Amino acid sequence: MNGVRHADLPLHYGKVPDWLYKRMGLLGGAIIEAVAQEYGKGAVVSRLSDPFWFQTLGCVLGMDWHSSGITTSVMGALKGAINPRHKELGIYVCGGKGKQSTQTPAELLVFSDKTGLDGKELVRSSKLTAKVDNTAIQDGYQIYLHTFIVTDEGEWAVVQQGMNDDNGMARRYHWHSAQVKSFVEEPHTFIYGQNQGQILNLTDVFANTTKTAMLEITKERPVDVLTEVSKIVMPRHHELQAKDVDLKRLGSVLTLAHNTDLKNFEELLMLEGVGPRTIQSLALVSEVIHGTPSRFSDPARFTFAHGGKDGHPFPVPLKVYDETIEILKNSVEKAKIGNTDKQQALKSLTKVAQQLEKDFIPDEGAFETVIEHERNNSYKYSGRTVMGYAKPPKGQLTLL
Repeated sequence: MNGVRHADLPLHYGKVPDWLYKRMGLLGGAIIEAVAQEYGKGAVVSRLSDPFWFQTLGCVLGMDWHSSGITTSVMGALKGAINPRHKELGIYVCGGKGKQSTQTPAELLVFSDKTGLDGKELVRSSKLTAKVDNTAIQDGYQIYLHTFIVTDEGEWAVVQQGMNDDNGMARRYHWHSAQVKSFVEEPHTFIYGQNQGQILNLTDVFANTTKTAMLEITKERPVDVLTEVSKIVMPRHHELQAKDVDLKRLGSVLTLAHNTDLKNFEELLMLEGVGPRTIQSLALVSEVIHGTPSRFSDPARFTFAHGGKDGHPFPVPLKVYDETIEILKNSVEKAKIGNTDKQQALKSLTKVAQQLEKDFIPDEGAFETVIEHERNNSYKYSGRTVMGYAKPPKGQLTLL
């Protein structure tokens, strides 16, 4: 039986600024390549089908930590980063938002011609996933984004999103070919959205009576309703609060970055000379790449890598972001020629942070202090939001 998770995302409108979107593509592409290099392209598809990991990825890339915009911007950035290198990566992204979603069949057929895959079967899978989520599960959400991620071996994932104008929320649906035993009985990997009360869910295994009646009318094979296993609901409040993150996990990363001498850890010596603030970001990026699924239950924690474009929890530190991109890309490129020292050092950041986590005692009262510190020092790292660049705190002089 396939597992199902629900999550809701408050609808946010507006455009992702170019300065962030470009970096999202660079860092997102590097993360995807690092995952593929270490764990295989199948792992990329599997992780994208996990809404917790997906939300975490959006947070570490500097998007609004809880909004519907994460889905559109992340998939758009990944498509731009992955597709030009599909021969090397063995992964391709089809579809998108609005009219782009209608191009999915044509894009799948082109990719199939290049790889020898069964294009018609992939197109069928794409259409059925959209039909199930848009028609068979009548939960009040209208699909407006459909993306289909496929490897050159035929493994695929679907990430699509519907909106509900009545409640101002979006629902994201996740599919994974490895877990879809049938399109007609509990087919999803996850649904990321808020409980809307009673819905007509024709993918339920107990919906046979209803389906039989509808079959007489539609003459189409019906589908069964989802069984909800767990759900994640992103709150409407913009400001990040202590309750939104695992303070023990966050505290261990901050301790590693700011209160730990890397010389004491042989496996981290390759990162000696990297500043504490960049180590903080790298540790969180490393966890996205190497962490186990249970580590992504609090996606908002990963905003402490690169903040958020709306300033929550703090402005995007462009200098740190760019250094993180450079270090990660460099480690991936060196690994291609057999030099894995830096790649292993980045991987070790996750291990060391989790070692520190065992003895760390969180202080909820320090959470706001940490955010205030980030905001006060944001100007040093060229912190930026959609409103402009961060400025020094009032009364603080800067050197000319």
